[in-house]
Amino acid sequence: MSTCVQGARTLVALGGNALGETPEDQLRLLRQCASALADIAEGGPLLVTHGNGPQVGQITRAFSLGAAADPGVPNVELSQMGAMTQGYIGEHLLRSLDEELTRRGRAGRVAALVTRVEVDEDDPAFMNPTKPIGQFLNREMAMRRMAEDPSLVYAEDAGRGFRRLVASPLPRRVLELEAIRTLIDQGFCVVAGGGGGIPIVRSGDMMRAVDAVIDKDRCAALLADQIGASCLVILTAAHKVATAWGTSRQQWLDVLDVARGRALVEAGEFAPGSMRPKVEAALEFVEGGAPGERRAVICALADASRALSGEVGTLITARASDAPMGRTTATPSA
Repeated sequence: MSTCVQGARTLVALGGNALGETPEDQLRLLRQCASALADIAEGGPLLVTHGNGPQVGQITRAFSLGAAADPGVPNVELSQMGAMTQGYIGEHLLRSLDEELTRRGRAGRVAALVTRVEVDEDDPAFMNPTKPIGQFLNREMAMRRMAEDPSLVYAEDAGRGFRRLVASPLPRRVLELEAIRTLIDQGFCVVAGGGGGIPIVRSGDMMRAVDAVIDKDRCAALLADQIGASCLVILTAAHKVATAWGTSRQQWLDVLDVARGRALVEAGEFAPGSMRPKVEAALEFVEGGAPGERRAVICALADASRALSGEVGTLITARASDAPMGRTTATPSA
């Protein structure tokens, strides 16, 4: 049983961590999943968005090393790094999709947009930076950087070293929404909202980019809602959502309805910097439609070809009764 109806709009969100460690790995992996994306596009209009956390980290490290070796290397702001990743990840997506669609007689029906997303300057997230970015530093180097620039915040991340923390405000409005809708209506496969979008604060007729990272899954849910999608597919490194991750009690979830999903989020079952934002984004999207109107899937990049079949990943529905026959609420971890 398919999770979405034929002809319905679908948004696919690719996780940055699922795109490999290098640009070469990224292009190879995207070419591998291009057939699955093209299959989805043949079933209805397709919008693709993507993460960029590891890629921003690579750019940050490159500029840091460059500045240390050559004082003439300019300082590059976080928003500019986000725009860079939208460019080169977007180009890899365009190339991979265009190659596959050309084989199917649909050459040139792809487009990518540098995307800005408006955020609230008074969002509480600006007072409590939580999003780790960039390379890992030892304690001494992190302390030195904070002493040199008191506006910077560094904290230990997963016992692997110290990383810079930045704000992660909620997305309010996608500034390129009209262009995205127009392209989709004209039959294009569109890539937009990369990395959660470039965060913009508006003051009168002026706009300024801010040092922040919008959660790409929340941006994906907002975009899916605003383009009238009926299905949101979040592709990540994990095959399914699990409770008690990494413990002897771990269980994979085949199906997750909104009520149970909210309860598990409140119970702290999902890691804040990992699966929690994906589950929350999926729940928000499904809740935004009439009962049974919307569904979401969280699955691995390798399973993209079957993401809409109802056979793989974790299916998120409004009610438990909306799940396809044969799908259970939990299965033991292997």
